[in-house]
Amino acid sequence: MKRTITHLADGRELIYFDRRDDADRSAIDRRTLDPRPVASELRYDPLTEEWIAIAGHRQTRTHQPTGTAAECPLCPSSDTRSTEIPAHEYDVVVFENRFPSFSGNFGTYEDVGGLSEVRSAAGRCEVVCFTSEHSSSFSRLSDAQVELVMEAWADRTAELSAVEGVEQVFCFENRGSEIGITLAHPHGQIYAYPYVTPRTKLQLGAASRYKGNLFADVLAAERTAGTRVVAANELWTAFVPAAARWPFEVHIYPHRQVPDLAALTEAERAAFAPLYTSVLRAFDGLFGVVMPYIAAWHQAPVRDGRELAYLHLELFSIRRAPEKLKYLAGSESAMGAFVNDVLPEEAARMLRSQVDH
Repeated sequence: MKRTITHLADGRELIYFDRRDDADRSAIDRRTLDPRPVASELRYDPLTEEWIAIAGHRQTRTHQPTGTAAECPLCPSSDTRSTEIPAHEYDVVVFENRFPSFSGNFGTYEDVGGLSEVRSAAGRCEVVCFTSEHSSSFSRLSDAQVELVMEAWADRTAELSAVEGVEQVFCFENRGSEIGITLAHPHGQIYAYPYVTPRTKLQLGAASRYKGNLFADVLAAERTAGTRVVAANELWTAFVPAAARWPFEVHIYPHRQVPDLAALTEAERAAFAPLYTSVLRAFDGLFGVVMPYIAAWHQAPVRDGRELAYLHLELFSIRRAPEKLKYLAGSESAMGAFVNDVLPEEAARMLRSQVDH
């Protein structure tokens, strides 16, 4: 793999990940761009003990839910049009988000009164372009391309974890207009948070109180039960959790406990690729329509709880039937109390029927 660092016209960093050592990455960004926005502010909620990012500048971010390749800012540049990627072709690209929720470009932050502490939303937000093919999807990537994406994820996890003030690195993909994507090009994002996220705190708290290895025991129990296993190979298992929140939800665990993507071996990365893309295709096969989904890598925090954490991917869709979506209404949104409309065992059976054999 060849890794090349360059910069966009406004100073943002861009990194090419190429399979070929002779890839030419000398193209430069010739656009005239506005100055980068200052970092958002973080406000503390004393009732939930959570930090909330207030990012008003993101109201102006590019919004093209049905944009074509001719207008897409994530496609390669051409002789007549400049995009976020200066090169005329690429394999995988990572660059700093133009409209970040977290960044190192600090401004001034005033006390807002009350009991809410205010500070800068230090950190970093990056965009990961999985392929230059606008009409493709992660499910259609070759195994070699998925491995290259995983190399990029691992690289960014390791590098961002070393940034001062970063407490957790989160790699994820939002797919589908129903999820609220602003660009249709196959891409994901990486958030480097200046705090440990609420969901991770809950999971690590449960793991610390459990008499044993909680994550490993969950995986072992699902593999033994088998009724909710969707797909598996010698190094990974994909299963619907017994207490799934979402209509179609799959967790994918490596069989070896590791804290983050950077700790996976070459063999583990290679084994993940065909299993994951087969599960994504199973999602699309359920109702014969493109399934909206969120794919979220749960990684260990940078400092706290690394010995308890267990890297895994959470994949879920809000679609519960061909013409029906699962909305987070009163119980879920106000109380955080989920009600799932699909029996997890039935969801697993339906997904197994669609997995490539």
